[in-house]
Amino acid sequence: MSTILVVEDDPAILETVSYNLRREGHEVVTATDGQAGLRLARESDPDLIVLDLMLPRMSGIDVCRVVRAERAVPIIMLTARDEEADKLVGLEAGADDYITKPFSMRELMARVHAQLRRDRLSRTAAAPSAGGVTLTAGAITLDTVAHEVRRDGAVVSLRPKEFDLLEYLMRHPGQALSREQILEGVWGYSYPGETRTVDVHIRWLREKLEAEPAQPEHITTVRGLGYKFVP
Repeated sequence: MSTILVVEDDPAILETVSYNLRREGHEVVTATDGQAGLRLARESDPDLIVLDLMLPRMSGIDVCRVVRAERAVPIIMLTARDEEADKLVGLEAGADDYITKPFSMRELMARVHAQLRRDRLSRTAAAPSAGGVTLTAGAITLDTVAHEVRRDGAVVSLRPKEFDLLEYLMRHPGQALSREQILEGVWGYSYPGETRTVDVHIRWLREKLEAEPAQPEHITTVRGLGYKFVP
C-alpha cells in the first residue's frame, strides 16, 4: 500500500480522486491549499503527490519547487488549462508528469500506478545489494548504484526523471527510439499527444551534458521519429 498526498482546492475533484485512490488500495492524505500541502508533504512522507497547479495560500508551482528541492517523491501536476506554457512551467518546477483537467479517473489512476512502479524500480536498481552497473559514453558516466552522473569527471546534478531518461537512452545505444517508446520506458505509460514531456527532458539533458547543446553529439534527434543515443 502506498501513501498518496492529494492537494486540490476543488472539493468535487478532491473527493473523487481520493475515493478512486482508496478504492485502489492506497492510503490518501489530503490538503486544500498550498501551505497545508507542503506541511503534509513533510509530515506524511508520501510515496506520490497529486498536486493542483492553482492553489490558495501557496501555488502548486511553489509547493512543487520546495518539495523537489527536499526529496525525490514523484509528483503529478494537475493543470486547469491545456496551454503549453502551463505544462512547461510544471515540468520546469520539477513535476514528473502532468494531466489536464478535465481528465478521466482511469487515465489518472494509470499514471499514478506508472509513477509508483517506476519509482520502485528506480529504488531497487539504486540499491547496492541489487548489483549496479556503470554506463560510459565518451565523457559521460552514469553510475546506477551511486545514482550519479559525471561529465569529464565532474558530477552533474540531474532531476530524478532526467537520470531515468539518460539511463534508458544509454541502455539502448545506437537505437532510434520513438517518443512513445521513451515515454513508455521512462514514465511507464504512452498516451497520444503527451510526448512534449520527452522533448522538454531531452532539452534539459542536452543543456547539462552536451558541449554544444544545439549540436548534440550523444543525444541526437531522429527526424520524424524521436531520439537516439550515440555512444
